[in-house]
Amino acid sequence: MSADEEVHENAGQDVIAVDADDNEQGLVNRLDAHTGEGIRHRAFTTLLFDRSGHILLAQRSPDKRLWDTHWDGTVASHPVDGQSQVEAAAERLDEELGIEPGQYDDLRVTDRFEYKRYYYTEGVEHEVCAVLKATLADTSLDPDPEEVGGVMWVPYERLYENPRWYRQLRLCPWFEIAMRRDFEE
Repeated sequence: MSADEEVHENAGQDVIAVDADDNEQGLVNRLDAHTGEGIRHRAFTTLLFDRSGHILLAQRSPDKRLWDTHWDGTVASHPVDGQSQVEAAAERLDEELGIEPGQYDDLRVTDRFEYKRYYYTEGVEHEVCAVLKATLADTSLDPDPEEVGGVMWVPYERLYENPRWYRQLRLCPWFEIAMRRDFEE
């Protein structure tokens, strides 16, 4: 690597490698897990709802390495070693959207699935992804512009039933899988 090339921030972070049943297999470099053929690792996506059944979608920052500017369920990331999915989700909700635990009281894991998707030539996701859900009693938000490009409340059932109405949003693959599994299982 030349002195002019930047080291991506993910190169200094680890994710938890897992088998197909989400059993820990050790730590792997986050950048290594998302390049080449990828390394299966633990991840989560969190879906927050208001009391009317609308889901809070968040647009990924244009600075994200993978799926930049795509629309996601509320937040998605990776737990760190020793952190539960619920703890990691609560941390990301606060960091990315300014949503504090007092705004919800039912954050829970509702599903888990494995998937693998390539993003052009930039990288790959090969994850065992937990789906967490909660209902917001207080829908106040304070998005971090370094993490979130935009936010939008959308009727969840209508989003699922009429995907062509929303195709301009370019949804993240893990969110599309989580949503499909929600309605089809």
